[in-house]
Amino acid sequence: MSVTLPANHVVDVAAPTIRAIGLRKAFGPIVAVDDVSFELGAGRIYGLLGPNGSGKTTLIRLLTGLGHADAGTAEVLGIQMPSRVTLGRIGYMTQSDGVYPALTVAENVRFFGTVYGRSEAAASLAALEVVALADRTDTVTANLSGGQRRRLSLACALVHEPAVLFLDEPTAGLDPLLRTRVWDELRRLRQAGRTLLVTTQHINESEECDLVAMIVEGRLIALAAPDALRRQAMGGDLIELETKERFDGMALAGAPEILRVRQDGPRQLTLTVEDAGTATPGVVAAIETRGGSVETVRELHPSFDDVFAALVANDRKTRAARADEATTDSQTAPAAAA
Repeated sequence: MSVTLPANHVVDVAAPTIRAIGLRKAFGPIVAVDDVSFELGAGRIYGLLGPNGSGKTTLIRLLTGLGHADAGTAEVLGIQMPSRVTLGRIGYMTQSDGVYPALTVAENVRFFGTVYGRSEAAASLAALEVVALADRTDTVTANLSGGQRRRLSLACALVHEPAVLFLDEPTAGLDPLLRTRVWDELRRLRQAGRTLLVTTQHINESEECDLVAMIVEGRLIALAAPDALRRQAMGGDLIELETKERFDGMALAGAPEILRVRQDGPRQLTLTVEDAGTATPGVVAAIETRGGSVETVRELHPSFDDVFAALVANDRKTRAARADEATTDSQTAPAAAA
């Protein structure tokens, strides 16, 4: 897989199950999805991460055929969307609760199962067991709590066992125990060969995904595995170490294993390296050859909150630099012509 920016074209090595080609959608002057392209293979969990208003929900609606793009195309299972052909093979859990308040829990799940061609009572019960609502089958949906309605929406999306699942913040409003249970089920679905595209408001849930796409202001700024995104955000792996005596980190300048040095204290250093696993022995040796002695050393794993913030900041710096360059070129062009 590779990422090319700013064209936002990402290609997975597997045959594409979900494909976006130059998707664009604007609402008046606001561009919600800005020239987004990618190909996602089968049997993986893909995370879609971005701040509120970044275009995640609009992008999912374009991919599921519920919205119409101003430009570009969306394909699911090789079929251009929107299409009724894929109806029974796609599951979609909306950000808002898409259930009927006047129906009971069981009636809601059976209804959605019937729509998708799966109306067996056993299938409905199995879907409710996943979200811990099997004991609420006869409860009128209007009497459920907000978190329970969220879980019911997920059961309705799962009841027909779709090949491709689009889940817009499936764990929003759930307690940690139920979030864990939901992710256990999502991993089971992946193991069964299903493809899942999940948005989440819990940024650290990105760790549960095989690949994470980050979208900012409608633009795809990254798509990679969580560890690869960490290295992209931080410029490499991070090693934190403490020496036995005072040590000047600047003495490590030029060491081949080390990309950057940050002095955190008289004996504390944070080093950026290409790969922490292979670089650590060389780092320790470099310090010893310069008269130091290492007390402790460990690899740092920044939280995904930090990773996300760093990638957004890097993207803004890159865009600002390009804007400055374009301004400079436009100013020098008339002088050159003269």
